[in-house]
Amino acid sequence: MASINIRVQNLEQPMDVAEYLFRRLHEIGIRSIHGLPGDYNLLALDYLPECGLRWVGSVNELNAAYAADGYARVKQMGALITTFGVGELSAINGVAGAFSEHVPVVHIVGCPSTVSQRNGMLLHHTLGNGDFNIFANMSAQISCEVAKLTNPNEIATQIDHALRVCFIRSRPVYIMLPTDMVQAKVEGARLKEPIDLSEPPNDPESEAYVVEVVLKYLRAAKNPVILVDACAIRHRVLDEVHDLIEKTNLPVFVTPMGKGAVNEEHPTYGGVYAGDGSHPPQVKDMVESSDLILTIGALKSDFNTAGFSYRTSQLNTIDLHSDHCIVKYSTYPGVQMRGVLRQVIKQLDASEINAQPAPVVENEVTKNRDSSPVITQAFFWPRVGEFLKKNDIVITETGTANFGIWDTKFPSGVTALSQVLWGSIGWSVGACQGAVLAAADDNSDRRTILFVGDGSFQLTAQELSTMIRLKLKPIIFVICNDGFTIERFIHGMEAEYNDIANWDFKALVDVFGGSKTAKKFAVKTKDELESLLTDPTFNAAECLQFVELYMPKEDAPRALIMTAEASARNNAKTA
Repeated sequence: MASINIRVQNLEQPMDVAEYLFRRLHEIGIRSIHGLPGDYNLLALDYLPECGLRWVGSVNELNAAYAADGYARVKQMGALITTFGVGELSAINGVAGAFSEHVPVVHIVGCPSTVSQRNGMLLHHTLGNGDFNIFANMSAQISCEVAKLTNPNEIATQIDHALRVCFIRSRPVYIMLPTDMVQAKVEGARLKEPIDLSEPPNDPESEAYVVEVVLKYLRAAKNPVILVDACAIRHRVLDEVHDLIEKTNLPVFVTPMGKGAVNEEHPTYGGVYAGDGSHPPQVKDMVESSDLILTIGALKSDFNTAGFSYRTSQLNTIDLHSDHCIVKYSTYPGVQMRGVLRQVIKQLDASEINAQPAPVVENEVTKNRDSSPVITQAFFWPRVGEFLKKNDIVITETGTANFGIWDTKFPSGVTALSQVLWGSIGWSVGACQGAVLAAADDNSDRRTILFVGDGSFQLTAQELSTMIRLKLKPIIFVICNDGFTIERFIHGMEAEYNDIANWDFKALVDVFGGSKTAKKFAVKTKDELESLLTDPTFNAAECLQFVELYMPKEDAPRALIMTAEASARNNAKTA
């Protein structure tokens, strides 16, 4: 005990571990922390208010993880607190999605004391085998860093390192906080020096060589194009992307996961490239006939490529990533895209580039409007493009909305959230809560708009209650089309397992406490939709607004149908 007192006495500014951790989270921009209370994290939660952090208790840990994911995509980092075992395992799907999609989430798990762990005590929330590392070992597979805060001499360094790695690698970290370490003392004077969140620079010689090769091919190309994908957003190189577009005037396209990465009102924006699912249709030919495709942050997954329908050659491709670059068939490990992009922008002269005009992209509302009053997918998504405003935050759910939004041209400044790679049904409702809260934490007047199917909404509907409780003001469109549409088009159009219970969705607003603060709508025809979308009060979004939007059961966006068919073929392969 004496040695501990001597250690503390030698600290310049003794500070409790929980306070140190939470002040670091505040320093890097987090203002709200999601999670659920449990007896192993309760003492730590007491520290949140004095550290300037708001506690957001979700209805379950999975929703909290989804919300932390959505928060991070708007605020650049999110945080989640759960309790040992039962709580963290409930959240693990949501954290896995953040890992898959390169989203920086700090997962803090309150756990039994170091004394209990040493003694192998038979405690609640354990497997009864005395193994207190088993859950951390599970999370290690979906975390870029695991920090077990068991030694006060090392804790401050562990925290700083974990948060830096989380930000730089843009993936979750796992911090295990034992109950007896919450009030252990660490050096608070370290807070005078902010955590260094800058990326380590590239090796100068390696970077210079890659830049030289990239410039050589760019200058020689007859019809080069730029293709921007998800990791350009996640790894924060959008400033460089826009500078490159301005410098070169090259046609620029986005993938489905890259929606929102570039200004879609820019004259060189040409649309969405997704192989056979591209929009406008001429995008496919323009990209695939290009003699040089400069891809930035590519994630060439099945749903991001309309079922692996790319017809491009690596011989004509330069891929820039967060931790390596690939020029045609040569790979350069450790050379990060930010440094390469900055040097290319600096050294390139626009007169050296052959820039072809980009396709014209429009919201094709008139083209897709027929004489029927029925709201079709083909009509709805271009109409959404006319409804959106500059700087809106748009969340689309796995399924109908994720694919429909390909045909929506955004105003400038729109932030698009989707989970195309991980694709966990119900993610978007929790993510919406986190996104709209992040905007509120920034004192922003940005609208947050969610598009979610009725089947997906049923998985995480309870998070509507959190949004109502926090007085958040999203616009929520629930697409009522009788079940799991994407699953129907992959397999089992009339199968019972793709059906859902017929809920009175609007009634949930009242059930969850929003009868006096929220507005509800049911829209079944094009005229009713038009009336709603042009209503000034609805557009102002001054309260939570919940819309039941009715669409035919066997209707789906063209890109969904195409991708579902490809997915079914891929699932049926036997060799």
